[in-house]
Amino acid sequence: MTQVVRDAREMVAGMTPDLKSGAYVFCAAGDRDWAALAPLAMFREAEGVSLILERDAARTAGFPVDAPMAMITLNVYSALDGVGLTAAVATALAKVGIACNMVAALNHDHVFVPLARADEALATLLALQASA
Repeated sequence: MTQVVRDAREMVAGMTPDLKSGAYVFCAAGDRDWAALAPLAMFREAEGVSLILERDAARTAGFPVDAPMAMITLNVYSALDGVGLTAAVATALAKVGIACNMVAALNHDHVFVPLARADEALATLLALQASA
């Protein structure tokens, strides 16, 4: 069974960030059949359904793709009630001027950063991990 981590320092020390290949965009589904778009993620907000799509799929579906994001997966099994990982990651990236959007799933957290700064973001997170 996988060890779930709750302690902030342990989550940061074990996060092992991994830059995934590809580019992603955040989109508003509107009246489209969002399930047919095979989103990486979706969230129902008051304004409608938000999607995370692979850039090529978004382009094919007619969505704007002018803000592509890279995805960095944090490979620690962080507990849903763990405190501090998101704050540590967002703070480290903010210190170097990199915007981030965090998506927490059941097993891992995923950090979306501007595609053009993906390598710098990964280096920043690796340094954060090494300092924990």
